[in-house]
Amino acid sequence: MTTCIIEYRIDPYKHAEFERYAHNWATAIPRCGAELLGYFLAEEGTRSRAFGIYSIADLAAYEAYRKQLKDDPVGKENFEFAQRDRFILSEERAFYRAIGGSASA
Repeated sequence: MTTCIIEYRIDPYKHAEFERYAHNWATAIPRCGAELLGYFLAEEGTRSRAFGIYSIADLAAYEAYRKQLKDDPVGKENFEFAQRDRFILSEERAFYRAIGGSASA
């Protein structure tokens, strides 16, 4: 499995919008073939960072998954919502493989 960690820089005054965005992905991401660990906002500290974490079989499966997300009705609306309301200022994604602990078993 490959785990994708997306680090978002978000508008600190638009947490409600980001929470709605995250909840929308909770249905679309699994339906399109990835295992969603979750979306995370800080309880304490910075209000301008958030994370989304999911796993997928491999990078080839990721390419198919991204296409499905863009074609998925909830996914399409969520992409449009983020562009329209501009609560995500930037995002960076990286792919990781587990090398120790229970996730690597």
